[in-house]
Amino acid sequence: MPSNIQALVVDDERYAREELIYLLGRHSNVKIIGEADSGDAAIMKAIRLQPDVVFLDVEMPKMNGIEVAAVLRELKNPPQIIFATAYPQFAADAFRVNAIDYLLKPYEEEQISQTLNRIRVKETPETVQESIHQLGKLAIERDGEIVYVPISCILYICREDSVTRIITKTKEHEVKMTLKELETRLSTFSFYRIHKSYLVNLLHVNRLSPWFNGAYQLEIEGSTEKLSVSRNYVKGLRAKLEH
Repeated sequence: MPSNIQALVVDDERYAREELIYLLGRHSNVKIIGEADSGDAAIMKAIRLQPDVVFLDVEMPKMNGIEVAAVLRELKNPPQIIFATAYPQFAADAFRVNAIDYLLKPYEEEQISQTLNRIRVKETPETVQESIHQLGKLAIERDGEIVYVPISCILYICREDSVTRIITKTKEHEVKMTLKELETRLSTFSFYRIHKSYLVNLLHVNRLSPWFNGAYQLEIEGSTEKLSVSRNYVKGLRAKLEH
């Protein structure tokens, strides 16, 4: 997870702001540098405080979150935008203004952790190095050698019986890294956690089908295996896919 994230929280409802500030405050690498209760105030504080990320409600009077994000995107040093809302139908508009994530209320700890992993802190040598991913390859150490796997070819990653497997279009790779470590390394790509044991490449998702007790099954292009989607992840997954 990136370090020293400076965050601005924007929501016209005070209790919603306080809840999110409390949940973010449980992460030692997050510093809340300001809060705002309107779109105008959010823009002014973003200009003055220069946050790394703005957690932004969508439904606000006068100027909504989508309009605020469009203004922030034009700043000289634009912050990263994460929408935090109860309305999944705004997901398409959110990603058109380059939002890096879309948190749905009520907030869940695990989804907030995933979201924080996607944030890239500005211009520090470490994060610049970590964000150089133009080649789009994942380095895997195997038998004393390093194999470079094209990230676009990864279908999904799973963790079973203390073994992590990377499933590509043509083969499988067993690696020593945990699922959490891989989730962090792939946080700037199109990967999403759907279960405690599965991380999927959203580019290869074909179908999402209801299963039971609010859970779903996911069909991946190039794989015959149906992956379980925990009900805690369904809302976030649909918001990611349906835009």
